[in-house]
Amino acid sequence: MTKLTGRRVRAGALLAAVVTATAFGAETAQADGPGVGTPTIASVGDSYISGEAGRWAGNTNNGSQYVDALGATAYFDNASNTAEQITRCHRSKAAEVYVGAGVNGVTLACSGARTSTFTDSDGNFKPGLDFYSDANGKKGQALLLQEYAATHNVRQIDLSIGGNNFNFASIIQSCVTDFLGSPTWWKDYCYDDSSVTANFTSSNISTQTTAIKNAILNIRQAMTNAGYSSSQYTIIVQDYESPVPGGSGIRYSESGYTRQSTGGCGFWNADADWANNTALPTINNAVKNAASQTGLSNVKILELQTAFNGRRLCENTVGLLEEKGLSSWQSAGAVDKSEWVDQIRTVSTANSEYYIQESLHPNYWGQLALRNCVRQAYNGGTPRGGTCTIAGSGLTSAGEPRMTLQ
Repeated sequence: MTKLTGRRVRAGALLAAVVTATAFGAETAQADGPGVGTPTIASVGDSYISGEAGRWAGNTNNGSQYVDALGATAYFDNASNTAEQITRCHRSKAAEVYVGAGVNGVTLACSGARTSTFTDSDGNFKPGLDFYSDANGKKGQALLLQEYAATHNVRQIDLSIGGNNFNFASIIQSCVTDFLGSPTWWKDYCYDDSSVTANFTSSNISTQTTAIKNAILNIRQAMTNAGYSSSQYTIIVQDYESPVPGGSGIRYSESGYTRQSTGGCGFWNADADWANNTALPTINNAVKNAASQTGLSNVKILELQTAFNGRRLCENTVGLLEEKGLSSWQSAGAVDKSEWVDQIRTVSTANSEYYIQESLHPNYWGQLALRNCVRQAYNGGTPRGGTCTIAGSGLTSAGEPRMTLQ
């Protein structure tokens, strides 16, 4: 189980200058509606776009305070910065839509979201990309977007959805459980578990592709309802980045339990290879096929599958702070030596600052890297698609990892 500490940090922990400059929910001017006012980028979808794990800049087992980039208010998104608007949506201040430079950002995404609205087993409301509405004021993301876009000049909508339709979280749980529950000489793999393979049958792939297509069409309908023509906005559909390398790229041996106890990446080599060669491409192809099937001319693809290569969890090119001789996330060169993906958390997370749901998501560095990609995709108001990858070391003048969109 991952070694974690329960030390608390002050709510007033320092924020990076880039986050201060593009404060969550801040708007440079009041916009009037479709095509009028300050341009806005909106995000809809799941945890891979809401900003989940955006509080943490790298990983360490020496105390959460050393990687705490945003502090205890990281996920607070109400007007007074005192709580979440929707519990456990985890819309972080590091979320990718806050590109600044005279462009507003708003995230309507929610960690755990699927294409359709539901309530999870813990009683947390998860708005989908639909028009759900109830007597308690709970609304689906398509409806939220429709209402927001009616009074703001939304030029680009970044969308990430589908991973939870394929039960991403339960697949990871199966992989880690199998790793911890079997010895090196008799490995129990997750890739052939019936609960895992059921997600990747041709029938389910077809079903989920259709669900994703309809979710994208719901976003189009929301914008139509808000008074937009298709030429006034672009939908940028993102696929998912690889969070862990293949087995040969993991820096911890398969022997013992170091991969999980130290690195927080409890996968057998064969399962890590399957995740990269089969599971992730299958999900990403479903997302891209769904986008194509909509037939919409204003939909573009932001390819992210290889965006974190070289900075992934447990990759042999990076490490924990203590493994790289870094005193904190603010140490010189931390962005290049640290992992951009959060460790897989276990029940040892209890009584600490960490959440299990943050596991295997882009952390602070990862979120800012994606922000760089989104800014390039916005392209000064003429949105474009492309493949985003690491473009060098160090940080840009905006305090973000260097990325290129081609």
